[in-house]
Amino acid sequence: MVWCPDWSVVAALEEAALPALTPAAVLRAGVVQVCNAAAREEGVRRGQRRRDAQFRCPDLALLPDNPERDARSFEPVLEAVEELSPGVAALRPGLVAVRAPDRYYGSETNAAAVVAETLVRAGVWDCRLGVADDLFTAEQAARTAAVQDCAVVDPGGAPGFLAGLPVEVLEADGPQGRGCVDLLRRLGLRTLGDLAALPADAVQHRFGRYGTDVRRRARGETPAYVTPRTPPPDLDAEVAFEPPLDSVETICLSARRTAEQLVAALAERQLVVTGVRIEAESDGTLCSARTWLHPRFFSARDVLDRVRWQLPGAVHAPVERVRFVPEVVEPAADHAEGLWGGTGEEMVARGVARVQAMIGFDAVTRPVLQGGRGPADRQQAVPWGERPTGLRPVDRPWPGQVPGPAPACVFADPPASEVCDAEGRVVAVTERGAVTGEPSRFRLDGTWQPVAAWAGPWPVDESWWTGGTGRGQGRCSRFQLVGVDGRAWLLRCGPSGWSLEAGYD
Repeated sequence: MVWCPDWSVVAALEEAALPALTPAAVLRAGVVQVCNAAAREEGVRRGQRRRDAQFRCPDLALLPDNPERDARSFEPVLEAVEELSPGVAALRPGLVAVRAPDRYYGSETNAAAVVAETLVRAGVWDCRLGVADDLFTAEQAARTAAVQDCAVVDPGGAPGFLAGLPVEVLEADGPQGRGCVDLLRRLGLRTLGDLAALPADAVQHRFGRYGTDVRRRARGETPAYVTPRTPPPDLDAEVAFEPPLDSVETICLSARRTAEQLVAALAERQLVVTGVRIEAESDGTLCSARTWLHPRFFSARDVLDRVRWQLPGAVHAPVERVRFVPEVVEPAADHAEGLWGGTGEEMVARGVARVQAMIGFDAVTRPVLQGGRGPADRQQAVPWGERPTGLRPVDRPWPGQVPGPAPACVFADPPASEVCDAEGRVVAVTERGAVTGEPSRFRLDGTWQPVAAWAGPWPVDESWWTGGTGRGQGRCSRFQLVGVDGRAWLLRCGPSGWSLEAGYD
């Protein structure tokens, strides 16, 4: 068994471009799922709530849970082990089982040393190995081994090795394991040997199927079945230019056949690519790399369009190699047209793609809803075909948010306005959120109009720590005003005066 501790944290830190020694934890639904050694030294433990973990380690980096990211980043480890011994079985990201090739290398210890050396060359420094008769014992042996070392349990020695281990090792099974550990403690069972000594019928009656499986594992009676994985096909495609090319159109023309071969190879396997990474090399170094996403799936023309959009401005020397790496591959049946032809959405996607090819990728955007208090804060423009990232959650409470319905028109550059009371004094809002006067008339497009109805204020105090006075910074209040002509408006009263934010239909 090859174990790479805290792999979810390792993958998340690499994705966030943070140092490997940063105290970090991966959270799911506000609960710590995995934390690294630096965080454990500060008292962070698996199963803690977010607030408890931050209390013990204020500098803790909180990272989102992403199983797809973990599996994708663990793929190089599987490939490295597979080069030494075929038939690896990926149990989960960070844990892989393989038949010990002791005959070829002389002993299990020698084979483990070769595997550890290979993983270190691949950039995996914290790897530990365990050898035993069954998978559970081999995993526990790997957990007791030192960094880049191997722990070997002699044949038939699994029950004796497991008997002294604490029941806390079952917490790696997730919530079910943590619940079982809590029950075992309350019953006075501290080690796996205590559990293994209980009668089988009593364990099944008290702990159910999971407890019976744990008892069988504690006695070293689980079979060592390893289901080897089928290595994924190498779908990467690249084209080399000799001599290097410095014209984007020439590069696209030369890479056209390679892009067509990539799409055809996927089609032969009944697959389509919805996310492709395009890399360009110049003078032997990677000079441009970007992952592109597609609302449907990529054709050869779409791939070349992305090359045409990516290279200008990013490459300042002749390009000698372009590589296409399919990162998101899906079954073609999931994107097949309906029985009576394509839908309107598919036709829109094709039309927008043609517009992007003419005016540029970033010139065509779509609005995406996100969390926020003001109407402008709740929308973000995302290029067509890209998936939005870093959005503020919509389901969180946003104190000071203007209630619905949402305005139909939000001004990108809010025009200045003014609101006065019946005596002609400018209406303002105090620090305690009190209105200095009842709005009687407001100025719109240089003309004054009486107020038929109004609601508010909704005071907020945002980004005051930045010290700025721009839009969305500091203390402000929002009002809904209805003019005598029946039109409704959303106005903002801030440090710099009144402004017109949005209009209602």
